Amino acid sequence: MTRFFLRWLINAAALYAAVLVVPGIEFFGEWTGILWVALIFGLLNALLRPLLKLLTCPLIILTLGLFTILINTLLLMLTSYIGQSFGLGFTVDGFWAALLGSLVISLVSVALSLFVRDELKGRK
Repeated sequence: MTRFFLRWLINAAALYAAVLVVPGIEFFGEWTGILWVALIFGLLNALLRPLLKLLTCPLIILTLGLFTILINTLLLMLTSYIGQSFGLGFTVDGFWAALLGSLVISLVSVALSLFVRDELKGRK
């Protein structure tokens, strides 16, 4: 259960970093809203991402894995759409902002995951 909460907080931090860095991604609201957006983003990644990877496996192989960036971009745009329909104040203005945002989210998420994993190994 703590792994779920750590992953949720890492997603929230990565989304917040994308809001700060990428000009086309905006968040208007309280800090709890970014936690809800991170939950939506995490659920979409857990439920839709494996299916999309399975369906686009030939394209992923053909592009040597670069097609996964497009999958991340589409999931971020879908997160924005769902967040707007719930009134969370998270918007992504177009494809290029979503593409850059998905790259930022991936980089921050990987860096924080490595840091947290190293910290947890040190405790054992």
